[in-house]
Amino acid sequence: MRVLFMGTPDFGAASLTALAADEYFEVVGAVTQPDKPKGRGHKLAMPEVKKKALELGIPVYQPQTLKNGELEPVLAELQPDVIAVAAYGKLLPPYVLEYPRFGCVNVHASLLPKYRGAAPIQYAVLNGDKVTGVTIQQMGEGLDTGDMLSKVETEIGEYETAGELFDRLSLMGAELLVDTLKKLPDIVPEPQNDAEATYAPMIKKQMGEIDWSRSKEEISKQICAMNPWPAAYTYYKGETVKIYDAEKAEGDFDGEYGCILRADAKGGILIKCKNGGLYLRTVQFAGSRRMEAADYLRGHSIESGTVLGQ
Repeated sequence: MRVLFMGTPDFGAASLTALAADEYFEVVGAVTQPDKPKGRGHKLAMPEVKKKALELGIPVYQPQTLKNGELEPVLAELQPDVIAVAAYGKLLPPYVLEYPRFGCVNVHASLLPKYRGAAPIQYAVLNGDKVTGVTIQQMGEGLDTGDMLSKVETEIGEYETAGELFDRLSLMGAELLVDTLKKLPDIVPEPQNDAEATYAPMIKKQMGEIDWSRSKEEISKQICAMNPWPAAYTYYKGETVKIYDAEKAEGDFDGEYGCILRADAKGGILIKCKNGGLYLRTVQFAGSRRMEAADYLRGHSIESGTVLGQ
């Protein structure tokens, strides 16, 4: 089966790797987003899919846009039987969707129709879902509205971060994509129930700010969902503190929401929230690098009784 792959971040690179490793497929090309400036030096950086494609010797195509038929010459040259998509980052126009005889097949990191959109992994963690998964779908013109071809489920760990779940789902999705494409001619697509659809729009930086009047469960999931980006954060004496890892504390505590109840290298940093407390485990204070809270406290003093978020 001749496959044209479309994807951009490392989530997509996992699927590309799996397809290229299977003799059933001939990966004829990889379409990815253009190189973009990155870091303080604003040097052009290649998408992870491009890096993997070059490593595998697969031709790379980076159109600025898919509009106006810009990809038509590539399709005509490569003549794919199917287009496999994993986190490409743009909606595909009709001329792309309709070109391959098996259409375009997408790897989506949720159990559709739940969490259509750009950030299904983060929202599954943020909302405290116990289970998530991957859906392979036949693509249409809508945003993740196409018929479902296959699914796989997995439990979300109590303190599993969005980054950790991202890595797991990328591998699960790659395996499921390979299996689904092999069975594609015999699969009967299942339409989604639009009435059950929910959406997961792009994560914004301000979503990381912690409201300490919320429950320890809600704040814990927020910290997990915002890791690695943009990172949950609060304020200590007017300066930003990023929080990458925290643990729910047993028992109830007196004090104002956001109050630092304890701050020592042995006991850690304990913060009061709605129904108890949270121990901050991995933090990044202003002017410091990311580190374990206990390590930070060995070289810095933090005042108990100070209220965070101010």
